[in-house]
Amino acid sequence: MKYRLNYISKILLITITFTLLINVVSAQSVFVGKAGPEGRVLRKYILPSELKKLVDSPVDSIWIIDVRSEKAYSNGHIPSARSFPYGTITSRLNEIPKDTYLILYCTVGASAKIALKDLKKAGYKRTIDWGGISRWEWEKATDLSLQPVK
Repeated sequence: MKYRLNYISKILLITITFTLLINVVSAQSVFVGKAGPEGRVLRKYILPSELKKLVDSPVDSIWIIDVRSEKAYSNGHIPSARSFPYGTITSRLNEIPKDTYLILYCTVGASAKIALKDLKKAGYKRTIDWGGISRWEWEKATDLSLQPVK
């Protein structure tokens, strides 16, 4: 009986460890898909393949916003994404129409989550956190055409 209990304890410990490891490795999934009150329509774009379709056939009423630094944006971003670094987004709200659907991403999803909170406070409701750019499997753009001119 003692041997069986010891064996079950080891299996339980291995299972818990494996579960925790999976959660750590996929930590960005905690933020992926968090939508604003009117952002649920954007949930279909959570799948990278669906966002790719949007990138290939853009819709004027949906913006993809990169909240990483300007340097990270210039090193490679999702094509058609607009650069609004997290630290500057609240001072640039006049550049983002409130009736536009917004898909935000960053490095792993955490900065996008914080930016979404700021947008929500400012009255934006059509938003979603796409997560991190590592989910983008296709070629990244390096053009700066959608970055504002200073």
